[in-house]
Amino acid sequence: MMRVWLVGVSMMIGSALSAGDWPSFRGNPPQTGTAEVDPKLPDTLALRWQFATGDAIENGAAIVGGVVYVGSLDEHLYAISLADGQLKWKQKLGPIKAVPTIHANTLFIGDIDGKIYALDPATGKTRWTFETEGEITSGSSISGDTILFASQDQTLYCLGQADGKLRWKFTTEGPVYGAPAVAKGRTFVAGCDSNLRIIDLKDGKEVGAVDLGGQTANSVAVIDRYLYLGTMANQVLGIDWQEAKVVWRYEAPRRRQAYFASPAVTDKLVVIGGRDRKITALDRRSGKEVWVYETGNRVDGSPVIAGSRVYAASMDKKLYVLELATGKLVQAIPLDSPSICSPAVADGALVIGTNRGTVYCFGKAN
Repeated sequence: MMRVWLVGVSMMIGSALSAGDWPSFRGNPPQTGTAEVDPKLPDTLALRWQFATGDAIENGAAIVGGVVYVGSLDEHLYAISLADGQLKWKQKLGPIKAVPTIHANTLFIGDIDGKIYALDPATGKTRWTFETEGEITSGSSISGDTILFASQDQTLYCLGQADGKLRWKFTTEGPVYGAPAVAKGRTFVAGCDSNLRIIDLKDGKEVGAVDLGGQTANSVAVIDRYLYLGTMANQVLGIDWQEAKVVWRYEAPRRRQAYFASPAVTDKLVVIGGRDRKITALDRRSGKEVWVYETGNRVDGSPVIAGSRVYAASMDKKLYVLELATGKLVQAIPLDSPSICSPAVADGALVIGTNRGTVYCFGKAN
């Protein structure tokens, strides 16, 4: 079932992309955080290269066609060769927290000045710009010939990919920090109004809502008719979005330990990091705890699943590699500073940024 679903996701993203690319936040429009194709990561990760930007990297990268695209708070978007870490180009925009999205030979990226840009991924040249009234910290999602993204001006926007013209917008009752997920004719957005909004992709009309019992700081993950997210109220929720109801709630044992990370989802597990310093795996159907791994500090970076491994960064300056089935530690890799980024995986490599502004690429030892 999982394999059939993910193949469908690849078709949605576009035939111009390689099946092994990582073109957006969490890797695909439903934001499962799971590699659709085996990225051929080695059993033991080794440093391949590192690249310094001028300020913190606070979300993650996209990898398409052997190029890493990553934004920094130094007001630049960088294109870096995945093979050797050499700079291909950089473009000055505004301070960037969002993850790039690449589709149909166009790169989309928002900045905290409230602008979203469409750029040529080969050169970084701007094709169009659309301005909102709030910070854009979320990634974008693709639906047909449109691009969807959220702004902290309390609005979800749908624009034409080719011209940046507004197709529709949906207003929430609070800022939205996470990227909208897309699946089966619907988009899903949650934010500071403590509600999950289920929206028709055709016209931007709300078709359902779920009271979450707490605000959310990141993005949801969707698989089949179910949706998963963490809240600032110390809970992880499993939701039947077709019925618009919560089917289970998991509450971390330690109080007031919010979930700022997005979950990664397989056909069996939901894996999420929390401010309780833990990476937790839950049974996708029941929400029961399967395993827990405790790091040395909070885990605000969203985990990624590739093959039989989980990859997640902690504020304790380490990248953790865990066995998916058991949570057993495989590697704890030192970084130069804390990281709140989600890893990107493609073509035998894992890329992650840090608060110091360093881009790391790990893979097979040279």
